[in-house]
Amino acid sequence: MRTKPKRWDDFFDAAEADPVLPEGRATADRLAVDHVIAYVSGRPERCRAATEKWLEDNGFPAGPVYLRPDDDRRPARLVKVAVVRRLARERPVAVIVDDDVRVTAALQEAGFAVVLADWMAEQPGLFDPYSPDAS
Repeated sequence: MRTKPKRWDDFFDAAEADPVLPEGRATADRLAVDHVIAYVSGRPERCRAATEKWLEDNGFPAGPVYLRPDDDRRPARLVKVAVVRRLARERPVAVIVDDDVRVTAALQEAGFAVVLADWMAEQPGLFDPYSPDAS
């Protein structure tokens, strides 16, 4: 069983080195053909430059990036639902793709169509904030 993460700073710092997952990239490319892509992340605002650089360097479709305020410690499911609700007031939201089952459940409960990015599970090379010995 996982305990409360203790290494979120390390997790966010390691995000710049995340590998591109082909299925995730292909999903973004397919959706970008006829949708506006928006990136909603649980990362704190202090990660904006690195996040936008990673998306651009890895050829992801252009789109606005929504991050949580640096001092916002709410669970991602609350942060992301709030952001998506705000976006939905501005334009229709066709689908949300996320790798966290708690986030996808909360979004579905809020009435949004979601796709679970199950290709994220157990990817080698991704930093695990729950691991005490991850580096």
